[in-house]
Amino acid sequence: MSKPNSTEALPGPAPSSHPEAPYHVLSNKQKWNLVIFVSLAASFSPLSSNIYFPAIDTISKDLGVNASLIALTITVYMVVQGIAPSLLGALSDACGRRLTFTITLTIYTVANLALAFTSNYPMLMVLRGLQAGGSAATISISAGVIADIACPEERGRFIGTNAGVRMTGQAIGPIIGGALDSLWGFRSIFWLLFILSVIVLGALLIFLPETQRRIAGNGTTVISGFQKPFIYYIRAPSLWENNAGTGSPSKPPAPLSFKKALSPLAYLLEKDIAVLLAWGAVAYTAWSMVTSSTTTMLLLGFPFLAQWQIGLCFLPNGLGCILGSLSTGWILDQSFNRALVRYKEEHGIPPEERFVHRRDFPYVRARLRLMPIFSIVLVISLALYGPSFEFNDLRQRFGPNLAAPLILQFLIAFSATAILNINSTVLIDCFPERPASATALNNLCRCLLGAVGVSVIQPLIGTTKAMIAFFIVSGVVCLFTPLIWVEWKWGERWRQEREEKLAQDQGEL
Repeated sequence: MSKPNSTEALPGPAPSSHPEAPYHVLSNKQKWNLVIFVSLAASFSPLSSNIYFPAIDTISKDLGVNASLIALTITVYMVVQGIAPSLLGALSDACGRRLTFTITLTIYTVANLALAFTSNYPMLMVLRGLQAGGSAATISISAGVIADIACPEERGRFIGTNAGVRMTGQAIGPIIGGALDSLWGFRSIFWLLFILSVIVLGALLIFLPETQRRIAGNGTTVISGFQKPFIYYIRAPSLWENNAGTGSPSKPPAPLSFKKALSPLAYLLEKDIAVLLAWGAVAYTAWSMVTSSTTTMLLLGFPFLAQWQIGLCFLPNGLGCILGSLSTGWILDQSFNRALVRYKEEHGIPPEERFVHRRDFPYVRARLRLMPIFSIVLVISLALYGPSFEFNDLRQRFGPNLAAPLILQFLIAFSATAILNINSTVLIDCFPERPASATALNNLCRCLLGAVGVSVIQPLIGTTKAMIAFFIVSGVVCLFTPLIWVEWKWGERWRQEREEKLAQDQGEL
């Protein structure tokens, strides 16, 4: 049995059956249009979560339950948000993006309509779970679309843009939620989400083609039935004619079993993946604890704030998410392309040759170079966040000051989002054949741990006050930071060993 040479490609979905075919035939402009569209659909998940926060006090009074029970609906939302994509992400990888997108957005639309008529707490609890199930999977499906159309050299900027567009919902959601709650009550929030979801669902049916590479190849394969968007019945794409014969043949949907749907959980047993998922989940949990407790901490520290002003106070958090996403996407591509140039020089590969997934390319190190910096910023910002609400001597001298906690919220959101984007991109690089499932697993781990964090932060603040509570949070995050060094030191070797074993199992060595 021979040892693989340095240029041997990994097993995985072939970009095309034609040796000269591009990874995908869409132009750069068309790719950007598609990325922005699926990102808008994916933005419903953070928008639905964050538009709700400023109205917690109003909902509590309207439904006659205490704020702790309303906060429990946030926990339920996050639990379902973690579980649903694991099942629907597998459906997306097996049966296509377009079908799964349609199913999830239909569920989300129905849930929003029902929530607009909420009359009691059990109804709110159940429907928030249904809303989460419909919106959460759009994130993993949109990541799958990006992996379908984007080669590794450009994947970072698309993933970053995807997250940036999604996080725009997180930035403006609380502002909109606070304004709507003040003007027309909390039910108007769900009416808005219902209208937006109907518009996006309609646009998806009209414009979004199937992109799953096993079905649509590199974009030249002729698709039919539900895989074909309505616009193609009016005008089919010219590339079907101009590139005839270069696309991979369309295949029937793969059978989907419950065992197959849960198969991504096996990734948890892979050491490099487990380390990435653990650190990403810890960072996400810390950030979620800050976000979910913002309304409570603002009302305790600054009781004079109106609902719409509380909504505005979420803006630094959202801006941090947007800037963290966009800047990280650019950084990831720059780092990857520098590593690619070095790799081609070392292995005598012509610079103009198109890159394909190779077993010995340093994917992990090409993406993780700035992870330590973002992690340090996160730990320091968390440690300062609690005290920023409790500098009583300064508050007595200068009056209430919101600047410090809001600046720290920006830094926490920026650094946490950067960490999550790096993790997401590495996972897609490691599992290019099942990008939606890998992204869903990432979502599962961070949402389940995040739900635990959200459920304990309010009692922790009530028991120990804000300063001690966030000292504890920052201490836990600091305790897990060595995982970054572990991934940098051994992650690349573990990934290559896994892929060599996979190749042996498939009889390719």
